[in-house]
Amino acid sequence: MSANARICVIYTPTARGGKARHMRQRLEQLGARCAFKPTLAAGDGVRLATESVNQGFDVVVAAGGDGTLNEVLNGIAIAPDGLKRAALGVIPLGTVNVFARELCLPMKLERAWRHIEAGTTRTVDVGVAVYGPPGAGQRRHFVQLGGAGLDARAIELVDWKLKQRVLQFAYVVAGFKALAESRPTISCEADGARYTGELVLLGNGRFYGGQLPVFPAAALNDGFLHAAVFARVTLWTILRYALGFISGSLLMPGNVTLLRSKEFRLSADAPVPFELEGDLIGRLPATFQVHDEPLRVIC
Repeated sequence: MSANARICVIYTPTARGGKARHMRQRLEQLGARCAFKPTLAAGDGVRLATESVNQGFDVVVAAGGDGTLNEVLNGIAIAPDGLKRAALGVIPLGTVNVFARELCLPMKLERAWRHIEAGTTRTVDVGVAVYGPPGAGQRRHFVQLGGAGLDARAIELVDWKLKQRVLQFAYVVAGFKALAESRPTISCEADGARYTGELVLLGNGRFYGGQLPVFPAAALNDGFLHAAVFARVTLWTILRYALGFISGSLLMPGNVTLLRSKEFRLSADAPVPFELEGDLIGRLPATFQVHDEPLRVIC
């Protein structure tokens, strides 16, 4: 990438712990040549990223967690030829930072910024979720993960004050709450076959929930999405994931079917939520597919 590349940084100044404010102050001290664009409300990251592409910025940096990254990705993707015109940079400031861990990106601010200034890029696949009423469907892009069923319901039930204190453990607590509820059966269709389960996880890369290798055969640039269909979700399933959060490794339960396809269609007979990159997006039915155009990421 050219040494004269125009860079903008999109960040949330009110993020937990003041990390984003410190990030801006530190980059200004380092003499970083970039524009700073703060978000003020949910959805601002999408708008600001689209605006940045249209203004001719070559690199749009998401400084935050996976939710901020997802908004910036969507802003780039919906801009005219956005995926061709701009690259994504990442400064990990979130709780989990799954995508950054997948790419082995630096977690320290100074190193992350040096990577961005160096401008080395690689391409990764982009997933697209299409959902909503027929004829008026909405689209949402993602680069790392998604899920329908219990994991999305757990996100609905997360105690955000608890999350601020104990980070990932808040999701484990919410998972136990979701487990106590009834769980509709989800239908997952791919390549002419149909699978059913209480939980479906979707992956573009290997990791879910940090560094849990739920999709060990996946690669961000293999041209496919991957799915894990859990026939049943039990207390033991939640405990496995809780132990995985602590140990960084995961022993997959035996009732999981791993799939690979360019498109998955998920549906259910009852309202079932789905999430992308850890944020609740909507309800099934939804179709998840690989975008025709890859994303350039600075790494």
